[in-house]
Amino acid sequence: MTDAVAAVDIGGTKTTVALVDPRGEIVDRATASTPGRVGGAAIVDLVAALTTSLTDRYGVSLRGVGVGTAGVVDTSTGTIVSATDTLRGWIGMPLRSALRAALGEHLEASAPISVQNDVDAHALGEYRFGAGREASSLLTVAVGTGVGGGVVIDGRSWNGAHHVAGEIAHMPTPGAEHLRCPCGRMGHLEAIGGGLGLLRHYRWLGGDPTVADTRAVAARAADDLTAGRAIADAAAAVGRALAGAATLLDPEVIVVTGGVADIGPAWWHPMEAAFRASVIDALAGVPVRPGELGADAPIRGAAFAAWADVAVAA
Repeated sequence: MTDAVAAVDIGGTKTTVALVDPRGEIVDRATASTPGRVGGAAIVDLVAALTTSLTDRYGVSLRGVGVGTAGVVDTSTGTIVSATDTLRGWIGMPLRSALRAALGEHLEASAPISVQNDVDAHALGEYRFGAGREASSLLTVAVGTGVGGGVVIDGRSWNGAHHVAGEIAHMPTPGAEHLRCPCGRMGHLEAIGGGLGLLRHYRWLGGDPTVADTRAVAARAADDLTAGRAIADAAAAVGRALAGAATLLDPEVIVVTGGVADIGPAWWHPMEAAFRASVIDALAGVPVRPGELGADAPIRGAAFAAWADVAVAA
């Protein structure tokens, strides 16, 4: 192999680096726990170590690097402008320049480095290789522990004036008024729609306080009416928020992915029913599809962005 980019997915719990060829195929990958409690410099060092382990194994010099990372990203500078405490010292990290310095001779001299939010990378992956690959515009919503969103228009992520376009998590959402969002405000989508929010809603409804996580709530849904209601309420909140986002953005396709969405019909049916009941007639035909790429979506999207930048730089 002579041509490759490195695609990087930096999450709160793990970091993955993959070598990706010009066709977008993953050649190899390396994964390790993210040292989020140690600090930003340690995360950069980990990315560099994983990357160089792959470039040394295959004897390649990278044509470019694409990064999808937790946090709000100024894509014009590759700098992290906002992040949670899960990644200490991440706010203000000049990630593009830090990676260029850390990777050194493993990069070709003119190799571009693109940095974007991980859900934006996820959206690009589904747009190019997954459930949105035949669409011209796409809204992707990842419903896991929290809720994330990304918008792709004509092959490029749309980030907005303040780098938060697509952040559906913080839309005020009917049905969430009694729950506090991780951002500190009441009634946002993530407060009920994310996995932690669903669990809190289950307990608020009077569910078993010993149930430890969302997975356990889902496992009880068939026999526990409160668990079934909590899942349906959370799913409907997501569906209503999708209807609002669709009215504003008018995407050709909506892709929904993530661990909570993977609960199955008990979640998916009330989510889509709420979407169809809320969306205006002109958007009644917008498809809402499950994601196809799973955990590979951010890697595939980061690689797509990196190869696009390589083409521009050529």
